[in-house]
Amino acid sequence: MSTNLTLQQIVYQLGGLVSGDPNIVIARVGSLAFAQAGAISFFNETKYATQLNNTAASAVIIKPEHADLTELPKIITDNPYAYFAKLSQLLNPDNVAITGVHATAVIDESIKLPEDCSIGANVVLQANVNIGSHVTIGAGCVVERNATISDNTILEANVTIKHGSYIGKNCHLFSGCIIGNDGFGYAEETGPDKNKYWVKIPQIGCVVIHDHVDIGANTTIDRGAIDDTIIEEGVKLDNLIQIAHNCRIGAHTVVAGCVGIAGSAVIGKHCRIGGAAMILGHLTITDGVTISPGSMIMRSIHKAGTYTALMPFQEHDVWLKTAANIRHLSQLTDKIKTLEEAIEKLTSQSQK
Repeated sequence: MSTNLTLQQIVYQLGGLVSGDPNIVIARVGSLAFAQAGAISFFNETKYATQLNNTAASAVIIKPEHADLTELPKIITDNPYAYFAKLSQLLNPDNVAITGVHATAVIDESIKLPEDCSIGANVVLQANVNIGSHVTIGAGCVVERNATISDNTILEANVTIKHGSYIGKNCHLFSGCIIGNDGFGYAEETGPDKNKYWVKIPQIGCVVIHDHVDIGANTTIDRGAIDDTIIEEGVKLDNLIQIAHNCRIGAHTVVAGCVGIAGSAVIGKHCRIGGAAMILGHLTITDGVTISPGSMIMRSIHKAGTYTALMPFQEHDVWLKTAANIRHLSQLTDKIKTLEEAIEKLTSQSQK
């Protein structure tokens, strides 16, 4: 249920400076293009000036240097986007889960369950699971033996936490994610019949997730083959991400949807990884790296910055010609080298 607040009440709770009527009532947030009366939007870049001029929003969140671009009532702050996010949380508080255990939940007798937890329908908690205070576990979740779910963490419906995994405080795991499944580990050997076979390597590590981590729907994080897979504090993972065994994701890194990170990759702190990027195994990505969407990272990155590894899209016929030219680059390089040597020889002869 949303909450109605005046601009003055908002600033009292979140900070910032009101310019214009402080008693304007805000009921919801909205985009500049589609906001209606009673909504507040945010303005962050001058390229959206036309939308700002035409918006029907009742107020706007804006930077000090942009405050003169509109006559609308406004909240002035240095980071309108982050302010907008906090205000949206304020206007749309989470539903408080009802404490108690659903009659269909299956809870092992070894578990001492705090009274302030919420355990949904058809939840399974196996032997020696450790559940902290104010934990919410949605319908259909399975938490296997010896796993830990720490204080104030939320598991939405149908999350699976495999044996021995550790989930920190104030985490949010969205529906369908799987934490601690076996990593993809096989050794090849030649059998007595001279054929080659794959021998499964037991995955005996765990997954350790630190505090304040969000994990999107249907994301999977594999347990370590020997050492643990570790997700550090404040990491935010989108939907449909694959993180393989023995990876380490540094604190406050954000990873967009459909990213694949192969085994034993180490990602630094405060990195940003764009959607559908691929990072090969055993690589190291230093702190503060941004990887563009769709990039294939095939070697370690030791310097902060933005990295892109993909060809811009073109019409198909043009792309075929571009790809053909790329395939012949080595030949062109050899020809250029030959021409440079010939020119150098002619120049040398003319100077004699």
